[in-house]
Amino acid sequence: MFDAKESILPNGIKLVAIKKDTRMMALHAGIKIGSVYENVDEKGISHFIEHMLFKGTKSRNNEKLNRDLEALGGEYNAYTDTGSTVYSITALWVELERSLDIVSDMLMNSIFPGDEIEREREVILSEIRAGEDDVEEYSFRKTNELAFRRGPLRYDIAGNKDTINEFKRDDLIAFYSRYYVPNNCFISVVSPCEYDRVYSLVLKYFGAWRYEKFSRNKVIVEKNIPCKKVSYKRDIGQNTIIYLFTFYGLSKREELALRILDHKFGESGNSILFRKLREEKGLAYDVYSDLDLSDYVKTLYIYTSVREEGVESAVDVIEKCIDKIKNREIVFGGSTIALMKKVLKTSVAFTLENPVEIGNYILCQSMKGDSIYRFINDIKEIENIGEEDIHEVAKTVFKNPTIHILKKKS
Repeated sequence: MFDAKESILPNGIKLVAIKKDTRMMALHAGIKIGSVYENVDEKGISHFIEHMLFKGTKSRNNEKLNRDLEALGGEYNAYTDTGSTVYSITALWVELERSLDIVSDMLMNSIFPGDEIEREREVILSEIRAGEDDVEEYSFRKTNELAFRRGPLRYDIAGNKDTINEFKRDDLIAFYSRYYVPNNCFISVVSPCEYDRVYSLVLKYFGAWRYEKFSRNKVIVEKNIPCKKVSYKRDIGQNTIIYLFTFYGLSKREELALRILDHKFGESGNSILFRKLREEKGLAYDVYSDLDLSDYVKTLYIYTSVREEGVESAVDVIEKCIDKIKNREIVFGGSTIALMKKVLKTSVAFTLENPVEIGNYILCQSMKGDSIYRFINDIKEIENIGEEDIHEVAKTVFKNPTIHILKKKS
């Protein structure tokens, strides 16, 4: 479905080059370090370093670095998630070499200027404060604090005010030096270039990066604490309800069945929860489920926002929907499987058509150590998923939730 070749450079960089008939190129460079690997006193440091890599290198100050990125005429971005930090550039394919030059300089030669650290510290603190003002984001954060005691899912990826204020320049440099090594780096390149050309360019700009031994912290995997709690916040217009379920140890087949269940239950615009809470009861405008199958995460959230007098009714509807699925009162027939198959195929087609999506997908698969052709296996395997599989995974997942209700404080 696409022409890809995987290789490992002499210094340990894992490269996947995808040849595609396109005028564009998409470069993704990922470091396999994110919030789940951070110690308690390091919360937010991966995200902080992501910001700082745009602030200057040994050969480019902040102004020149950003001017060079702008001169590519495309888009550049970065993100930090639970397990990785990723830097990306999308531009015309003729900009591939210049893009590799810039990204390699950022990953290998960042210098963390002291004045830029202080400016960026304020930016990140503003980002955290904005999350506190966003009722939805605030509700999720409070739910995670209720659900987890020791594990990394208790903490926001951006960290908190205490940790961000405590980071010194030496802390950032030490973390950067420890994990920003070539044998912890993964690169994907989508372009019309031949594989040998891509390989030689990556080797040219990243080849001097020296292999270093390192180890990531052992991740604490923690199930959610079952409970039902109500908290209060001033100046909010709606009350929110969140259910959180965690699940570990599912097989790939069970995870695929769970994806079908999630799509039907709360993800789609015509989901069971949407029809019951909004269309039939008129209790909520916003209702959805969110499934995360990432390594060390394995979470399913249900979210809705309702007026104060509708909270108990909404909780009752959610509980009844879950019970009906577990008791097989809701049928997942062949049409549900067929629809999910179509959804998967549409998602795959969208990914294949978009160089950025292909590049990010390939990079994520490579960092997980999974096949870059996993989606092909998923499409084949979904043919074998039946109603029994969906009901069984529902019984496994839909139990012992953390329930958090946020109400307006009078």
